[in-house]
Amino acid sequence: MDIVVVSGVSGAGKSRVAAVLEDLGFYCVDNMPLSMMPKFAELCMATQGRYERVALVTDIRALKNVDELFETFDEMREIGCVITLLFVEAQKDTIIRRYKETRRRHPLDTTGSNLEDAVKNEIEMLEPIKDKADEVIDTTGLTLSKLQRNLNLKFMDEIDNKSLNVVIKSFGFKYGLPVEADILYDVRFMPNPHYIPELRPKTGLDSIVKDFVFGFDYSNEFFMQFCEMMDMLLPHYIEEGRRYFVICFGCTGGKHRSPAMAEALKEYLSEQGYPVDCIHRDIGRE
Repeated sequence: MDIVVVSGVSGAGKSRVAAVLEDLGFYCVDNMPLSMMPKFAELCMATQGRYERVALVTDIRALKNVDELFETFDEMREIGCVITLLFVEAQKDTIIRRYKETRRRHPLDTTGSNLEDAVKNEIEMLEPIKDKADEVIDTTGLTLSKLQRNLNLKFMDEIDNKSLNVVIKSFGFKYGLPVEADILYDVRFMPNPHYIPELRPKTGLDSIVKDFVFGFDYSNEFFMQFCEMMDMLLPHYIEEGRRYFVICFGCTGGKHRSPAMAEALKEYLSEQGYPVDCIHRDIGRE
């Protein structure tokens, strides 16, 4: 079983790192006492694969001394755990600024009167852990998206399409734009079934309407090029840490062309292994 132990300086972003790891499929536990870690690992292993990737967050409050941490790691390795120690740090001035902004008390500054010395002392106390860490992340000036990308590159073995949920939405322009769109395309250039009497009462979910919309070369060319663009873009969004991506297609009333295009893309992306939801916002409007 793989266990990532997240340690580091208070205020450097250990909780944020844990949140990203959770998105990557790790089962995360914050501030677990060291004495409980080996027993917890045994319980996870007994689930026969349910908890194969675990992240445990610990900080200076759980440490009596540094050796205790490494002794705990040895116990866990003896029962078959693979331990990766991830150390999170930031520059001293950055840590101090973050504490002042949040107005939280540093764990070593019990009186709340000497923050600078508390930060300095903690950095020195944790130096032996940093020296033995498998990975060190400095969050100074690191945006959330960059942090996600760094952790993805370290802990994602390969691009997993299932980690990105794609929502495809059709809509009608005359009812307003969907504000949640990441990508929005206007498909009103396609032939409009509204002007075909036998097609007007039907929707883009009906095969006869789909056949009409895709019965033109430029409709198929647009769809093929759009699919190629998604093949290129979506893996990069996964690398950047995106977990949801909303694609919207709009036509005049949201009844014929945009639902037909949305359903075609849903079928294509599903075949590529992406979890896809398809929503037709305005398909029932007159």
